[in-house]
Amino acid sequence: MQTLTDRMGEDMRLRGFAPRTQQAYRGAVTGLATHFARSPDTLDTLSEDELRRFFLELVTTRQVSRSTLIVYRSGIRFLYEVTLQRTWPVFDLVRPAKRHTLPNVLAVAEVQQLLTAVRDAQARMTLTLIYSCGLRLSEGISLRTRDIDRARMVVHVRAGKGGRDRYVPLPLRTLELLSAYWRAVPVARRRAATTSGWLFPNREATGPLHPCSLQKTFAAVVRASGLTKHASVHTLRHSYATHLLECGVHLRTIQELLGHRSPATTAVYTHITPTVTSALHATVNALMATL
Repeated sequence: MQTLTDRMGEDMRLRGFAPRTQQAYRGAVTGLATHFARSPDTLDTLSEDELRRFFLELVTTRQVSRSTLIVYRSGIRFLYEVTLQRTWPVFDLVRPAKRHTLPNVLAVAEVQQLLTAVRDAQARMTLTLIYSCGLRLSEGISLRTRDIDRARMVVHVRAGKGGRDRYVPLPLRTLELLSAYWRAVPVARRRAATTSGWLFPNREATGPLHPCSLQKTFAAVVRASGLTKHASVHTLRHSYATHLLECGVHLRTIQELLGHRSPATTAVYTHITPTVTSALHATVNALMATL
């Protein structure tokens, strides 16, 4: 007999949802079931008023972040509106306020300091590639050996956010470091990695490096460095974009490199780039000097 969660899983696959989206939606539904101490397969008996009280709990008592609330709303809404075919007004009431926060950015010297401090060779190489190619964490660990195009000096990023592929420049220095890294990998492990195809495989070579492992490694290095800024693996991507902008790379080009769908997403870097701001002031002053 097909369960409610089985049917929801089928619906998500039919919609073409990415595996991470499916996992997040299932997590939201499980969280709802846990709150009411029941099985996820019995959530069809919940009332709209009970859902309303659950979302109030998230907002007022737990005070979850905006992103967490959005995942809960999206996952639970999918279950009720798509799988159960119930359209309830409560989902339109849950509208977390947008926050316009600026990302933290590391200076080039700070990036070099952190990467040099990573002792594990695989983690250091993965983080180096993420920074030097402006990758998301999931994109960096999911690279395969075939994605490194030495002839064209590009990296093929497959199925990025939104399921879109893109090419990004592969810096010569990064390729040199990558080649040196592979030469230092033990032969047995190199063979296993070659067979699996993953550029940065896990210890068993059954899949890619786990994201939590890389996040923990980077967090430990940041703590040990005494850096006062909050920095995560994703901060390397923000820093890459900002450093390109400071060097005069056009914002539209940076948008393509990062795989942003909207230019508004990339435009945030113009607000955190003092070099660009200074250049703007100098240009405006020069233009208006003869008024």
